[in-house]
Amino acid sequence: MQHILLKRDAHGVCHLILNRADAANAFDEQLIAELITQLNQLAIDPSCRILLLRGQGKHFSAGADLHWMQRQAKMDEQANIADARQLATLMQTLDSFPKPTVALVQGAAFGGALGLICCCDIAIASSDARFCLSEVRLGLIPAVISPYVNRSIGMRQLRRYALTAKLIDAVTALQLGLIHQLSDDLENSAQQMISALLQGGPAAQQQCKTLLAQIETAPFDEALTHLTAQAIAEARADKEATEGIDAFFAKRQPSWQPSSTSPVQESEHD
Repeated sequence: MQHILLKRDAHGVCHLILNRADAANAFDEQLIAELITQLNQLAIDPSCRILLLRGQGKHFSAGADLHWMQRQAKMDEQANIADARQLATLMQTLDSFPKPTVALVQGAAFGGALGLICCCDIAIASSDARFCLSEVRLGLIPAVISPYVNRSIGMRQLRRYALTAKLIDAVTALQLGLIHQLSDDLENSAQQMISALLQGGPAAQQQCKTLLAQIETAPFDEALTHLTAQAIAEARADKEATEGIDAFFAKRQPSWQPSSTSPVQESEHD
């Protein structure tokens, strides 16, 4: 891997780090491909419990690399569409990642970076973070990321910021629902969020993400009633639920909860 770093700790917290600080962690075809590969590998890695997505250096990500955009413009139609689908695949892969995901945002988060943030379950930003759907100022549109941003901030706000490319400060991002938490100590806030997530059963968290994706646009009908009843019935019968309930009555920690937090260690490159 050249454009991303992977670090993990003993509790299965995996830090996936955009590592193009000299280019403000802008996307190009290699960064996108490396992210897709790592996400697919971590999705099926039983030792991975939580994914933190972050950027190396001063900025989370400046969005698309303009040199990459120039190369795209010179492609034939088929190659151009195939290249764009890779970015769409990245967003879908992150959005459907089975374990809890947290975006840690500092500095600039422009263009496609908002897609990554909105695809994560939780987003925490430092007070210096700045967000922008900047595409129209380059004669482009926020196409691939638009469904995820729409889900996060709603269509009226998306229209406003996609059409004006107006800069969004961290406080406004919090008010919009683009981020969940604003912090002047990003590392400490991240650790608190990790600690909270590690309290939950890993199987239950994955089942929860699956269920939430299923009910997101489902109508309130008999099929939804059946789906949710089936989900809780299956969860209750799972060995993880048995362990969690037994631990509660025994006044002990369930087996999945760590007794302490270990420092993050850099993994070997795959």
